[in-house]
Amino acid sequence: MFHRSLLHSDTSLNQKSYYEASVQRPAPCAPLQGGVVADVLVVGGGFAGLSAALELAQRGMKVVLLEADRIGSGASGRNGGQAIVGYASGQGPFEDQLGQADAQRAWDLSVEAVNLIEQRIAVHGMHCDWQRGYTYVADSPKKARALRAECDDHHARGVACEWAEGADVARFVDSPRYVAAFREHTSGHLHPLKYALGLARAAQAAGVRMFEHSPVTALDRGHTLVARTAKGQVTARYGVLAGNCMLPEFGPRVAPEIAPRIMPVGTYIVGTAPLDPGLCERLIPGHTAVCDNNFVLDYFRFSADHRMLFGGRVSYTTMTPPDLQGVMARRMGDVFPPLRGVPVEFVWGGFVDISMNRAPDFGRLGDNLYYLQGFSGHGVALTGLAGQMVAEAVAGQAGQFDLFARLKHHRFPGGPLLRTPTLALGMLWHRMKDAIG
Repeated sequence: MFHRSLLHSDTSLNQKSYYEASVQRPAPCAPLQGGVVADVLVVGGGFAGLSAALELAQRGMKVVLLEADRIGSGASGRNGGQAIVGYASGQGPFEDQLGQADAQRAWDLSVEAVNLIEQRIAVHGMHCDWQRGYTYVADSPKKARALRAECDDHHARGVACEWAEGADVARFVDSPRYVAAFREHTSGHLHPLKYALGLARAAQAAGVRMFEHSPVTALDRGHTLVARTAKGQVTARYGVLAGNCMLPEFGPRVAPEIAPRIMPVGTYIVGTAPLDPGLCERLIPGHTAVCDNNFVLDYFRFSADHRMLFGGRVSYTTMTPPDLQGVMARRMGDVFPPLRGVPVEFVWGGFVDISMNRAPDFGRLGDNLYYLQGFSGHGVALTGLAGQMVAEAVAGQAGQFDLFARLKHHRFPGGPLLRTPTLALGMLWHRMKDAIG
C-alpha cells in the first residue's frame, strides 16, 4: 500500500540527518492518555502547527498539540533551511484569482513572514543560526533571461537586488555552472530543527500542552471536535490541521476532502565534513543561501560550522533514488569542483507537500476546523505566517487568512492509484526541459 511505503521511506530518510546530529533534543513529551479538553486542538508539531499553537496560546486560549512522531521530525526538521520571500507558484495564481491589488498584498505578507522569523528569534531567544542573504542563479542563457525578469520583479515589489552575469557571477557564487545570478538580503537561512525546537519551547512557555507519539486516527466533527488517538482523545471547540502530506498516513478519514489536493515529494540533502572557512567564503561570498531556477532545482548553503549542505534531486514516487549519496556528491562536485572528493558525513531527506499550482492551500472545513497545507517548498517562512493567520481567524479576525482561502485548488489527476505515476511522468518531462536549457 502507498501509505505504508511513504511512512517507511520517511522514517529511513532521517537516519543520517545533520540536523538531528547537531541538536540536543529535550526528553520526549508523553503520549496522550485519557481525555483532555481544550479551546483549540492543533494536529502536527512542525513549523505550521507550532506557530499556530504559540499564537493561539498568546491570545489566551487553552491549546493542545498532538504530534504523530517527535516535534520537528517531519519536513520542518529536515528541509534546506531557506526562508524565501514569494511563493513557489510565483505570483500567477494570486494575480489570476485575486487580482493585482490582493496579489501584491499576498507578496507583502511573504516578506512579513520572513521578518516574523527574525522577530520570534529575538523575542524568544532562539539560537538557530539565522542569517539574512539569498542568491538566485541560472545555468543557461534562456534561464538567465527568466532570472533577470524575476530579479526585476523582486525589485519592483520592494526587495532590493544586485544583478551579476558572466564572470561577475563569482562575486555571489564561485561556480563554473552559472551564467547569471542575483542577490537580495530580505530572504535568509537557518538551522530548521533548532528553530522548530525553539518554537516548541516558546509554545510550551505560553501554556501549550504537547503530546508526542500521538497520531490522530479519527476526528469527529460538529460544533465540538473530538480527535482520537490510540490511547486518548481531545475535545475542542476549534481545530487546526497542520500535518501536511503525513496527516492521511495515520488517519485516512481525518480530512479526506483535502488530502487529494497535495502530493508528497521527496527531497534530499547531503552534508560534508567541516571545510576551511576561507574556502567557504570564496565559494559563496557573504554566506548566503543559494537556489537555481530549474524546475527540478538545486539548493545549497554552508552551515554555521562550515559544512556544505547541498540539496536537490527529487522523487515523485516515494522511493528513495538509488546511490543517493553518490549522485548528490557528484552533483555538488559539478557545481563546486573544489568540493569533489570531500568527505560526505550526512545524507538525509524527507517529504514536502506540494499543491497542483504550487500555491499554498489554506481553508476551513465547516466553521471550526482549519487546515494549512501545500507549502510547496516555501514552508520555512510561510508556515509561520500561516500559523499567525489561522490564530487570528480563530480569534475572529480572518481577513488575512481569507485572502489565501480564496485561492482555488484542484485534486491531482489519476485518483489514488494513478496520481503518483502520473506526476512522476510529468516531472520527468520537466527534468528533460531543464537538461536542454
